[in-house]
Amino acid sequence: MRRTPLYRFGFVFAVCALVTLSLDDATSAQEPADWGEDLIFHTFSIVAVDPLTGESGVAVTTRVACVGNGVPWVRAGVGAVATQASTRTEYGAELLDMLEQGISPAEALATALAADPGANRRQVGVVALDGRAAQHTGDGTSAWSGHRSDVNYTVQGNSLVGPEVVAAVAESFESTEGAVRHLADRLIEALAAGQAMGGDARVGRTQSATVIVADPRDGRSRRADGMTVHINVCEHRTPVAELRRVYNTISRTLGYRTLQQYGGSDVWQLEVILHALGYYKADQPELETGNDAQLYTEDAVAAVDAFRTAQGMTTAQRGGSPRGLVDAQTIALLWQELEARGIGDQVRTTLLETIAVRR
Repeated sequence: MRRTPLYRFGFVFAVCALVTLSLDDATSAQEPADWGEDLIFHTFSIVAVDPLTGESGVAVTTRVACVGNGVPWVRAGVGAVATQASTRTEYGAELLDMLEQGISPAEALATALAADPGANRRQVGVVALDGRAAQHTGDGTSAWSGHRSDVNYTVQGNSLVGPEVVAAVAESFESTEGAVRHLADRLIEALAAGQAMGGDARVGRTQSATVIVADPRDGRSRRADGMTVHINVCEHRTPVAELRRVYNTISRTLGYRTLQQYGGSDVWQLEVILHALGYYKADQPELETGNDAQLYTEDAVAAVDAFRTAQGMTTAQRGGSPRGLVDAQTIALLWQELEARGIGDQVRTTLLETIAVRR
């Protein structure tokens, strides 16, 4: 695939213009103290859309508090924007308005930058719902600064340890193209790939991370704006890992807790997997749905123990683990067995809506 190349800029001391925020004193008091007078987010982010679902989203992390309050912007059925470095928050609405009017990302971004005297201190990524993308990294941002894009996404970063961060985010997202997964899930994974490569070069600073996604499909959100996922970790020692933990917890993804005897949608996921592998209600071609299907019944417990026994794991009958124990090792082996039988994606498709996040 044709990619926009990485751009490397030499080390510069950024002289950042004052960003005037139209906030009264009461609202200003809600801002993190370390934002200061200039709204500066040296950071890295990914802006993306999923052409199969129509979702648009942004994931971002930085060593400044509450990055989600300034950098990411999405609009259901339109696209997404990240505005960072010397952040001009107005770019969010302005660029999305132009996209909604049918203006291309490249033309919209060029128009916005031409009217901005501080353009050389900005870094912006914008993606339309049709997959077209545009980016800008000003030569007055910071070292290391650069970006990369392809159809359906842009990745941009500044004050990073190097180009390997942007590359890792992009390659992770590309690797999940067409996967049976929600966009937010893919965005968090891509962000984690960049963090694993070193991420933001600064140390000793407050860290934050955010993922937001909007979905235009009917019934996906209780909100008029179509927002489905909005996880804003304003401050945490490992904010990207916390994004993943929160996402898995609120979607009740199998593995977010250790199962012994519970009820919930993750129990249903477990039963679907065990059924696909022939350990649970193998005499039934399809599992019945309904509230009772989410109960961790004696049949399901027995199926788990049978699977664990077949895998050579400890069970209560063999003087080891509690009955029906489903821990991280059990889950990994379940998915390993599904993949070995070539039915992993088939099961993921069955479970996809079960683990959807809706607001």
